[in-house]
Amino acid sequence: MQPSSPTPEQILLDAVRRRRAGLHESMIALEQAFAAPAPGRHGAWVQRVHAALAELVADFRAHIDITEGPSGLYADLCTTEPRLSYAVARLTREHAHIRELIDDLLARASGSDANDVDAVRDVGTALLGSLVRHRQHGSDLIYEAYAFDVGGENG
Repeated sequence: MQPSSPTPEQILLDAVRRRRAGLHESMIALEQAFAAPAPGRHGAWVQRVHAALAELVADFRAHIDITEGPSGLYADLCTTEPRLSYAVARLTREHAHIRELIDDLLARASGSDANDVDAVRDVGTALLGSLVRHRQHGSDLIYEAYAFDVGGENG
């Protein structure tokens, strides 16, 4: 017996899972960059933060594309599960807030504030906290819609 073709829903959820895993890896890389020692290595520290932040920005943009895009997860959910439209709107607002934090962090890590390691770390910690909460809210939404677990730490 031949395996059945995946449904459009399965394809979308698999893509969401992959994006989720990529974003999680970027979050870990950024947290590790912040945690690295900066005294006496400030230039290397800033470069590591920039590299990790660039990766996170790319993964977050891809996450927005797959969730907010015209054929993305949120459009699908608003069509198939209108009862979840409030949760979708909340996640969309969270995207905007996270983008603001990313922009703030980019400015601080690139400008004269980059010398204030604690200030950069503070904004970065706020960003990571917002991303963790957003991932939890997204997980809850998908589970409520599909009774499907997109994965915790490894997904």
